[in-house]
Amino acid sequence: MKRRSFLAAIALAFAPAVMAQGVPAGYPADYAKVIADAKKEGKVVIYTSTDSKQAQALMDGFKAAYPGIAVEVNDLGTNGTYNRVLSEGAAKQVGSDIVWTSAMDLQMVLVEKGLAEAYKSPEAKNLPAWAHYKDTLYGTTIEPSAILYNKKLFPADWVPSSRAGLIKVLKDHKDQLKGKVATFDPEKSGTGFFFSTADLRHTKDFWDLVSAFGAADGKVYGSSGAMKEKVVSGEHVMAFNVIGSYALEWAKENPNLGVALKTDYTSTFSRVAQISKGAPHPNAAKLFLDFMLSDKGQKVLADKGVPSIRGDVGTLNVATLNQAVGGGLKPTAVDDHLTDYMEPKKRAEFFQQWKKALGR
Repeated sequence: MKRRSFLAAIALAFAPAVMAQGVPAGYPADYAKVIADAKKEGKVVIYTSTDSKQAQALMDGFKAAYPGIAVEVNDLGTNGTYNRVLSEGAAKQVGSDIVWTSAMDLQMVLVEKGLAEAYKSPEAKNLPAWAHYKDTLYGTTIEPSAILYNKKLFPADWVPSSRAGLIKVLKDHKDQLKGKVATFDPEKSGTGFFFSTADLRHTKDFWDLVSAFGAADGKVYGSSGAMKEKVVSGEHVMAFNVIGSYALEWAKENPNLGVALKTDYTSTFSRVAQISKGAPHPNAAKLFLDFMLSDKGQKVLADKGVPSIRGDVGTLNVATLNQAVGGGLKPTAVDDHLTDYMEPKKRAEFFQQWKKALGR
């Protein structure tokens, strides 16, 4: 055999082993091509609503796992992300590779409009059955709604542990709490609308809660961060339906803040992710989605206080969270019921009833 032919044969014999390097265990052998092509693309673009402190750890973990692939993060909020994806899709000028927000309903609309690329992640088998939809939309976290309060201004014996308790506190202390309680504005926040309609679907006393909140002259805001600032300053003493992972992190940083989770019914949402139809960096998008769902990606999130949607990752996950709230965790399935209140007529009726219940 000629020397050149011999060397070529050796290279061919070892090619599968070389290509397999970097392929996670249990992934198909041809995933090596996805990795190679992603590195050629050199970039992944993410539209998100996730807090930068929590998101950055995930981005850093991905870049460490796949050096050479840049990560561009566009923090647009829930409604901003949705509207950007819609407009770019209509113009056929797609800028995102991954769409990742807490507005599960808005992202399901994007799926229904054909703006998500179907991709069966090798990690899908490690997720709960309710956490992914037709290979297009994947839950990446499970996060409870929480009550955030100022320990110096909100009496410890007022802190509610149930929805009925929250309604009772608002009614019994209406005058003391006047203008000092906050929650999401469902008209300005996709997460706020989702929390409200999820409560409406799963409870019988949602409008009682809204009425009690309105009678106490409660205030509404477009983000958890805005509510936190008001509670820290003392302008408000308590906020409910705050994103729980944020609230727990804030309480670690500020000893004056307390967090309570309702044990009878703890509504949750998942930050959901999809690959954009026509993504400019499709292989990098697959790589990033798979990393988010992998044990490594999930652990990075859990280490930042974001509970893993997988029960086999770390100590902060769907199973331990359910134990913490006494079995009252109510995961929201990633399915077509998410769009129940997205139909214009039903949405308009909700806001009409919302304003009526608030007394405004």
